[in-house]
Amino acid sequence: MSEPNGPAAIIVAQASPGTQPAASGVEIAVPAAEAHGSNFPPFDVHTFPSQLLWLVIAFAALYLLMSRIALPRIATILEERHDRIADDIEEAGKLKAESEAAAEAYEKALASARNKAHGIATETRDRLAADAEARRKALEAELNVKLAAAEVQIAATKTSAMANVRGIAVDAAGAIVNTLIGTTPAPSAVEEAVDTAIKG
Repeated sequence: MSEPNGPAAIIVAQASPGTQPAASGVEIAVPAAEAHGSNFPPFDVHTFPSQLLWLVIAFAALYLLMSRIALPRIATILEERHDRIADDIEEAGKLKAESEAAAEAYEKALASARNKAHGIATETRDRLAADAEARRKALEAELNVKLAAAEVQIAATKTSAMANVRGIAVDAAGAIVNTLIGTTPAPSAVEEAVDTAIKG
């Protein structure tokens, strides 16, 4: 039976400690070091330089990726957020100042309206008082005029009544004397006697 010339030799013999059974009953030779797992690549001293090289390359690529793409985007986002917050704070300050100015203007307008209303009330009260005083004076003047006219009329009526009383007294005195003594006295004597009695 012939043997192949390849790297893996097929041995049709009893299996040695470094061989593994194949599915067909033949055994394939395996190195003893690989069978015990002492040749794991990350822990292999012979692969350290390549591992360090790839670590440096991966770190440099990650650093370039972060510094050129990720970190500028994050910095831009943070700067935009900071600017937005600053703008919001500034806008809030402006709105607060505007609201305070509006409140102050409202207070001033309210105070001005109160003063104006007080002035209007005072002016109206003074005008009404002046009108009432003027009407009172006009009414007093009218009453004084009517009182003077009434006094004149009373005086005239009294004078007229007194004249009528004198005439009535003269007639009555003449009639009384005529009744008492039976003779009619002289009118001049009766008038003189009546006048003396009125004066007395």
